[in-house]
Parts: sequence; C-alpha cells; structure tokens
Amino acid sequence: MSAVPVLAVDNLSVEFRTRSGIVKALEQVSFNIGKGEMVAIVGESGSGKSVTAYTVMGILDAAGRVDSGSAVFGGLDLLQARESALREIRGREMSMIFQNPRVALNPIRRVGDQIADVLLQHGGITRREAPKRAIEMLARVRIPDPERRARAYPFELSGGMCQRIMIAIALACSPRLLIADEPTTGLDVTTQAAIMDLIAELGAEQGMATLLITHDLGMAAEYCDHIVVMHAGHVVEMAPTAALFANPRHPYTARLIAATPRPTARLADLVSIPGNLPDLRATVIPACRYSVRCERRKPRCEQPLPLVLGDEKGSMVACWNPL
Repeated sequence: MSAVPVLAVDNLSVEFRTRSGIVKALEQVSFNIGKGEMVAIVGESGSGKSVTAYTVMGILDAAGRVDSGSAVFGGLDLLQARESALREIRGREMSMIFQNPRVALNPIRRVGDQIADVLLQHGGITRREAPKRAIEMLARVRIPDPERRARAYPFELSGGMCQRIMIAIALACSPRLLIADEPTTGLDVTTQAAIMDLIAELGAEQGMATLLITHDLGMAAEYCDHIVVMHAGHVVEMAPTAALFANPRHPYTARLIAATPRPTARLADLVSIPGNLPDLRATVIPACRYSVRCERRKPRCEQPLPLVLGDEKGSMVACWNPL
C-alpha cells in the first residue's frame, strides 16, 4: 500500500461491555489506505467490519471501548483526539456513507437543506451560497432535475436516490477519506453498479482515499486496489486485489472466494463455509478464531497467530498453515 498513508490503523483492539459479558470485537487490527486508493474490508456479518469503521470515525457505541491501538489520520491519532477535534474534521476531512440512507437522513428536512447544513458547518460558505452549492452537489452525483429534488423529503425518493443524497452529503466538502459502509445494501444490481461507479469516479477525481466495507467480494474485486479480509475481529489476510484472488493464502479467504457467485459458475459450484463464528463473549477464545471451522487445523494453531508478511506490496496472512 501507499508509503505515506492517508489513514494508518495499527493494532486496534475494541471490546464491548454487555449484560452477558465482554465481547472482544476487534483484536490487533492493522491496515493502511493511501491517497487515491480504494481498500475493501470483507468478511461475514459479525466479523468486525462496521465496528472498525465506527471506531475510526469516533462514533463507537457507548458500550464500546478501545482497548489498544491507534488510527492516525493526517498526523492526528483519532483514537486519542478530543470530541471537539473530531467534530472539526468529520464531514470536512473524513466522511462516511452509512448502510441505510433512509435511517441516516433526517426524514423531516428537505434533502437540499441537509447538504447545505454540512456546507455551512464545514465548507466555509455563506447561507446565501449554500443552497446553490447543494444543488450543484446533487447534479454532481447525477440526480436528475436537482433543483426540484433539493426540495424533496427522503420519503419522496427511491432507495437509490437516497443513497446518492448520502454520497452528496459525504462528498460536499471534498474529504480526504471516505468510509462507505455497505453503500449498496438493498439496491438492485443496476443501481449498485451506478453507485459504485460514482464513488470510484469521484474518488479518482479528488485523490480521495476510500474504505469500502462490504460482504460482496465480487464488488471488492471490481473496484478496490487492496482487500483486507476479516474473520471474528481478526485481520486474517491482506493483499492487492489481483494477488488475493489469484492466490488466496488463508483458508478462510479461499472459502469466501469459493462461496462468491461468478458469471461463469453454476449454482452447484458454490461451496458454503462450514460452522459459525465463535462466541466472542467466551472466557477462552481460540488464538485462531477460525480454527474450529478450518479443515487445515493443526495442534500449533492453538498458539498465538503469526503475521506472515508477503511482498513489499503489503501482503499479509495470519495463519500457521497457509495455502
């Protein structure tokens, strides 16, 4: 990955205090994102993808606690920064697209006003200029008849249109980092492609670093430069996209790829991943959280995970018995 990353996450560990015990949601998560790069975090539901994003953005649930690690953005460790400092850079320097735009958008405010709010807060423009700039942002994300749409409420728009509104809000101040958390959830295939094309195009135009949170390996393969594979709060593999698909080294990565539909494959060719994610509330959790599901398990898999580095392009696999 880039020698001078826009975002550098190092040994991030997060836990949640619940009524049924402490959930060790993330353990020593590390990755970098460089300028103009799109990096995907992939894995099953519950693997820690969204928790990683929320921690970086400083919007972790009140029950969550950062146990260790750092997330350095522009020289600032986001995990140590005061809330006032985070408020200054959220929306301007780094932005986030959430999974469900209908929930994230304010249902009783016109969408143009919601874009104008971000511009007024972080864009350094006047109240007179803000509505015009909001309409320009709607046009930029290819919303037809932007003047009319700016006066609409979220419930008057389709799911794909609402997602474009979210993108317009996130990109209004030309951030250096965009986090897109499952940005195409619930959209039809054609709209999914249009949304991802738009994010990729705007990212390339602005030299913006993009972190894509997704369970869709096909999407990650098409749009991303690097892929980070997570399982049960661990980063188990990380590599440039082409290298990862050509030669997956972690057994879990290979299983994910085998379970991903391909245009030339038959339905019978798909292979499910056996077993379930481990209970992260347990007092004793295996050092390799995939070991109980893994057909390559050996006695030494009970030892702490090794970090087997690959080449200078940023490859890594955390496995005692890689492929």
